[in-house]
Amino acid sequence: MDLLKIQQIEKYYGSKSSLTKAINDISFTVSKGEFVAIMGASGSGKTTLLNCISTIDKVTAGHIYLEDVDITTLRGKQLNKFRREKLGFIFQDFNLLDTLTAYENIALSLSIQKVSPAEIDKAVKNVARQLDITGVLQKYPYQMSVGQKQRVASARAIVTNPKLILADEPTGALDSKSAKMLLERFNYLNGECDATIMMVTHDSFTASYASRVIFIKDGKIFHEISRGNDSRKQFFDKIINVVTLLGGDVNDAL
Repeated sequence: MDLLKIQQIEKYYGSKSSLTKAINDISFTVSKGEFVAIMGASGSGKTTLLNCISTIDKVTAGHIYLEDVDITTLRGKQLNKFRREKLGFIFQDFNLLDTLTAYENIALSLSIQKVSPAEIDKAVKNVARQLDITGVLQKYPYQMSVGQKQRVASARAIVTNPKLILADEPTGALDSKSAKMLLERFNYLNGECDATIMMVTHDSFTASYASRVIFIKDGKIFHEISRGNDSRKQFFDKIINVVTLLGGDVNDAL
């Protein structure tokens, strides 16, 4: 079942005299329970694409459907309700509130939805267990490691059981050990909890944890590959091959 449908979307920036086409007629679908990575060189349009799906940016043309609702038509309270109830955001710079503990940061979105304290407590402790951060729930962001902060940010994104989790360079600020731990948790959420994840990354190692990789070049889909029955190592090698075709530096992995 298709959860997300992207239909011929375009996104322009600037004026008529100086127009930049960031996204140029992109269409694809994402099935419920898929883990999709978006890769592309800097300026390729991958983050703009994620921003349009997350409703941070408005498309210039085309349509985006989540569960058959055209999200490009939502405005005001409808849009806020949609973001709150359907989407989970994981940012590279975490966006945690410094004056709140990890527990309070994770609980905040549920509090806004007026969930009962007992249900909030149950949900926060459950997601903390899944992401292995039970030990930092009473700590403030400045008391946590970078990896712990990112997992708290991930917990905050998924505690509401969103239909779609959107991650923008989630491992960008992490060391390799923390990055691997976070990606393994993503795989757990995707495999065991049936979470649908769309992740923008420049890193081939990170992308190899996904079930499908869509490559963007100059605002268009350049290529896409699915993991199928490949091992993660075999999928990584295939990703590197496409990166080479794109003209990227393999060591930099785009």
